[in-house]
Amino acid sequence: MIWEDEGFILSKRKFRENAIILEVFTNQFGKVNGIVYGGTSRKVKNYLQIGNKIFIIHNSKNQNKLGYLKTEIIEAISPRYFSDKKRSFLILSIAELLNSLLPDEEIYKNIYLSINNLIKNLENKSWPIIYSFWELNLIKELGYGFKTEKTNSMKDIVSLNIDNVLYKVPKFIINKEIPQNFSKEIIYQGLSFTRNLLLNKFYLPNNLFLPRSRVVFENCFI
Repeated sequence: MIWEDEGFILSKRKFRENAIILEVFTNQFGKVNGIVYGGTSRKVKNYLQIGNKIFIIHNSKNQNKLGYLKTEIIEAISPRYFSDKKRSFLILSIAELLNSLLPDEEIYKNIYLSINNLIKNLENKSWPIIYSFWELNLIKELGYGFKTEKTNSMKDIVSLNIDNVLYKVPKFIINKEIPQNFSKEIIYQGLSFTRNLLLNKFYLPNNLFLPRSRVVFENCFI
């Protein structure tokens, strides 16, 4: 079976002397794994970085066996932020969340489009707020959306009951609006809310830990 697509690199691990197994979240085929021969060479490994967007050609003789990937770089996203701790851990957080939450070969086009949108907004001053909305969209796409009514509360943080659990939620999330002015505390509260949702809906029921990169990213705003 041969197909081609684009996608974001989620993880990689060594496979034999000169090859790696690459995990990619693709637009049309979901999360896939494949062997990249020559993936340990300096030329190739320099662009096979977690978070980068690549073009792949997938070739597999048997649907039940690991296929082979040929790769080309589309957009080198990770190198832009090597010296930016917050954005670097955001990229790692995206990759590790998708790696741990998405089943293999299930198509999630809305999630894929939302990653493209998030990456385009990483230079926007509101990028941490946009990331909170990205996580909310991820949770919704995986089956745990919730409805809210706009609030006129003067408080920045309000209480919200979701499935009989009381959460502290920033008002900007309730109103689905990106505030013009916001503090590190508000960013942290937004990330704290989505973190608790992720834990309660996905990780704790399956005896899993939240990815370390997601924890570090949130702690950048304490």
